[in-house]
Amino acid sequence: MTAGSTKKKPSTSRDALKLRARTRNKKPAFKRAESWKYDRFSLSWRRPRGLDNKIRRKIKGWPPGASVGYKGPKIARGLHPSGFREVIVYNVADLSKVDPNTQAVRIAHRVGRRNRASIIAEAKKLNIKILNVKVSSETKKKEAEEEEAAGETTEKIEETTIKEVEKAETSKGEEQVEEKTPKKEKKPKKSKPKKRRKKMKKEEKSND
Repeated sequence: MTAGSTKKKPSTSRDALKLRARTRNKKPAFKRAESWKYDRFSLSWRRPRGLDNKIRRKIKGWPPGASVGYKGPKIARGLHPSGFREVIVYNVADLSKVDPNTQAVRIAHRVGRRNRASIIAEAKKLNIKILNVKVSSETKKKEAEEEEAAGETTEKIEETTIKEVEKAETSKGEEQVEEKTPKKEKKPKKSKPKKRRKKMKKEEKSND
């Protein structure tokens, strides 16, 4: 290596994550007691409590149980997979205590929408990583969808009102035209003589 070329060393958090991964690979897969025997048992670990349980008693030939001896390295404890240490934040004032080089922020679930937005804006200014920023983006998407739906409903209402107004105007125009054009008076029909009367008259003439 030349004197001028400087190789960047990995940070302590990266080393700790690698060490944690190495130790995790060496750990056995802790299985629930007799999960291989019964289908109704899941493989996920459950602490054995029976008096005669072989895993609890650590009898030779039975699978190992979870214990303190399998704990991970002390340097990597509490580290997020990104390599930062988590700090829960409730308001903008809590961001001043955060170190952006080693710590990352998680916004508490009880924080409101307005307060969350101000925390995100301040964290961007201070160049602090937010671990649960995806949650806020999802909520924003939902809000945008709700606003779009509300806009569509208002547009539909406006269209219906415009149509109603147009119908009312056309009906008024037709009424005005009808009022202007005078209706022709129907002449009363002349009552035609009945056939009987005619017959009677003919009979009288014949008799005479």
